[in-house]
Amino acid sequence: MSALKDQLTQAMKDAMRAKETARLGVIRMALAALKQIEIDERIELDDARVLAILDKQIKQRQDAASQYAAAARQDLADVELAEIEVLREFLPTQLTDAEITQMIEDAMAATGASGMQDMGKVMGILKPKLQGRADMGAVSGLIKARLG
Repeated sequence: MSALKDQLTQAMKDAMRAKETARLGVIRMALAALKQIEIDERIELDDARVLAILDKQIKQRQDAASQYAAAARQDLADVELAEIEVLREFLPTQLTDAEITQMIEDAMAATGASGMQDMGKVMGILKPKLQGRADMGAVSGLIKARLG
């Protein structure tokens, strides 16, 4: 079992003991998503895959929060944002813009990237390093700006 999954399970137990129902619900949803993938694919998830799943859940909640806010339902948007904060507790610390820029520069130098046709090579190097530590959409935009 991955260390991150163990951490989620322990947090679930702690939330049960503390009777934190909102936090417990979010952690249970995350664990259910992990379990669903394990069952569907008949595999044991590693930390990298768990990070990717948590990252995806955060993005889903961000989309939902923005849609609720656009529909003037701030109460529902606040619930989604609170869930995002719970999930972020399990992600590694986020990288600064300077660190991301440096990693992009290093990846471009390593691949010899010179144009947009090399973007896949650069993303291939960066994705495992940045998963859960940076917004990959923003990283993609930075790479496009550098290569374009």
